[in-house]
Amino acid sequence: MPSRSPQTAVHKRDSAAQPQVKTLTDAKGSNYPPGRMLIASPLAVQDEVATVPAGRVITAPQLRARLARRFGADYTCPITTGIFLRIVAEAALEEARAGEVPVWRVVSENGALLDKLPGGPERQAARLKAEGVAVVRRRSRWFVDDLAHVAMTG
Repeated sequence: MPSRSPQTAVHKRDSAAQPQVKTLTDAKGSNYPPGRMLIASPLAVQDEVATVPAGRVITAPQLRARLARRFGADYTCPITTGIFLRIVAEAALEEARAGEVPVWRVVSENGALLDKLPGGPERQAARLKAEGVAVVRRRSRWFVDDLAHVAMTG
């Protein structure tokens, strides 16, 4: 049997299903209450991330809330959004467009930089510093220094 080559991130991004809103009638856990849940797509995540201007950041919950509003949902699935963000980052690298898709502007709710992006938090810290965003290292993790000042609203 011939071995199957792994899909590229570009293929994963471009061939993913369109965003879907699913209605949950019962809670499926604390992150999945009853309501209209959006399962976004890598391209929808990429489009939303592209709206974050240089020198600003968006927290993952803010990103999910913006996506939910855009597609008429109550909330966005946190797991798939994280997966799609990584796919978008990896696809940008594959296309040599890593500087054009500002995934480094997405941070955790508490301002922590993300471990799962290509290059890790060190690369994300360098990109944010280059845009004038103050980041600090606390123990073994990087954080945006003044999250309230640089985070997007709404």
